[in-house]
Amino acid sequence: MAVSLTQFLISLGASLAATLVVFVAARLATAIAARRWRTADLLHAKLAAPFRFFVLALALTGVVAAVRPEQVPPALWEGLYTVLRLVDIGTGAWLVGGALVFVADLGLSRYQLDGADNLAARRRHTQVRVIRRLTVAVVVLIAIGAGLLTLPGVRAVGASLLASAGLISVVAAVAAQSTLANVFAGIQLAFNDALRLDDVVVVEEQYGRVDELTLSYVVVRLWDDRNLVLPSTYFTSEPFENWTRRGSEIVGTVEVDLDWRTDVAALRDHLDQVLSETELWDGRSRSLSVTGATEGMVRVRAAISATDASTLWDLRCHVREQLVSWAREHAGSVALPRQRVELVGGGDRAGLDRPAQAG
Repeated sequence: MAVSLTQFLISLGASLAATLVVFVAARLATAIAARRWRTADLLHAKLAAPFRFFVLALALTGVVAAVRPEQVPPALWEGLYTVLRLVDIGTGAWLVGGALVFVADLGLSRYQLDGADNLAARRRHTQVRVIRRLTVAVVVLIAIGAGLLTLPGVRAVGASLLASAGLISVVAAVAAQSTLANVFAGIQLAFNDALRLDDVVVVEEQYGRVDELTLSYVVVRLWDDRNLVLPSTYFTSEPFENWTRRGSEIVGTVEVDLDWRTDVAALRDHLDQVLSETELWDGRSRSLSVTGATEGMVRVRAAISATDASTLWDLRCHVREQLVSWAREHAGSVALPRQRVELVGGGDRAGLDRPAQAG
């Protein structure tokens, strides 16, 4: 409806005043709710900006749809109305996406990754983060689709392309085959419990932890702080080692080559003493066995356990150092490996090689 500029400004002012009232009411409601619900302040901090933009956009759209200044051409006003509708859709998607992310983060706050037994926490973080990314992607796609439907020209183009939809779908399926495979692989990894965030894995002969798990790729932070990025399909089609699938506890070995005269029983007692004096050992498993006796030496293997892979690495280095120190200092150097050579007298060999003389 065409109105004078004064009437338009009055309508605009009334709409903005009503918007301000909504802002104040929402803030008061949040403050009251925060007295009994501690996360209300977090909800306000997360959704305050998208909520204000959404309400303001709706108010402006309502004014533009209801009245039009006489001085503005109808075509220009219609274009402004179309832009505001796109803004409504965009801010609405922002608000819905923010609310969904807030709900996901609120659920994740119950599961901490820094605990000793964080298997359930890592499982929940992996699943919720994948669902969160998928949900946000769906919200964005719906918002883009709704925005395109508001444009008459795009609707006409879409209708004209329906006749060739079959060919386009085939081409799109072939082009997006690898992408869709990675998406489905990412969803599969999130729910089949084969891989989780912070899992210790060995892939491509590299040791590291799962730092990020998305719908299309997995980032493994290696022991030297490098990032190994692999497609999600790798973990559904190739074998890999997961050292923390059922728990973080792990058993490792330390091997030392010693002389045959080594007192294995004394070395075993020394291993027990070393483990009892360090906090790296979790007390679950320990053993010392002779696993080889070749090439003039015996190979002694110590099997020890720790709470996780990082602690096990430090424990293995500590135990190896202590066993070497014991072999060098506490056994009179008897345990140090030796090379033994038996010398055969040259005279006897010369006599054997001398040809017999005729009598």
